[in-house]
Amino acid sequence: MADPNRPVTGYPATAAPPPNHNGYPSAQPPPPATAYPYAAPPYYNNYPYPDPYAAQRNTFLRRVIAILVASTIITGTILFVIWIVILPRIPEFQVDSLSVSNLNLSNSLITANWDLRFTARNPNKKLTLYYDEIAAAIFYDSLSIADTTVPPFFMDRVNETSQEVRFVASGAYVEKWAFEGMGKERAEKASVRFNVRMVARVSFKAGAWRARRRYLRVYCGDLSVGVALNKSSGNLLGGQRQCRVGL
Repeated sequence: MADPNRPVTGYPATAAPPPNHNGYPSAQPPPPATAYPYAAPPYYNNYPYPDPYAAQRNTFLRRVIAILVASTIITGTILFVIWIVILPRIPEFQVDSLSVSNLNLSNSLITANWDLRFTARNPNKKLTLYYDEIAAAIFYDSLSIADTTVPPFFMDRVNETSQEVRFVASGAYVEKWAFEGMGKERAEKASVRFNVRMVARVSFKAGAWRARRRYLRVYCGDLSVGVALNKSSGNLLGGQRQCRVGL
């Protein structure tokens, strides 16, 4: 039998829940969640596994880059040596004569024939030249008046050749500033200044070595042709003229 004077050393008993309206004890609500009921998952390292083939790929890539760099250097060296040995020079062009005939200027229209004779020179001792697809045009200042094509031709080493070209304008429209400019020049100087431009595709060849085709641009400017207001024909004044040539 328990001693009523002995002190109680345990926790007090939990009071019973009050009865509900039916007289039965009410269900006690669950204790509040104070912790995750399951054990924490173990920690794993998220770093990827090492690729056993990465070193091989890096080595292959370095070799490919080295081969490309070496090939570029070797090719450039070969081309440079060929360039030094051959010493290519730009061809030379010269206007020998330019004449105009049947010139008629009226109502901003021009009718005329131009006959051009030029000489092309190949100063290279080891290169032959072949010209094809040559386009030529005659200008007044920056206005194109007439154009034509020049037949293809071949030039041997240290050689020159002469070509004749005819330009024809039949009732071609010219802008007002050009129409008035030509009339003013004829009245004041008894001449008109024309320009000739040519664009040619040329091939350079030395033995079995052949460079890719390049476009050659020729400009022959300030070609004064003596033709007064009361005349319809005239010739180049001042003799032969050198042209500017560039690739």
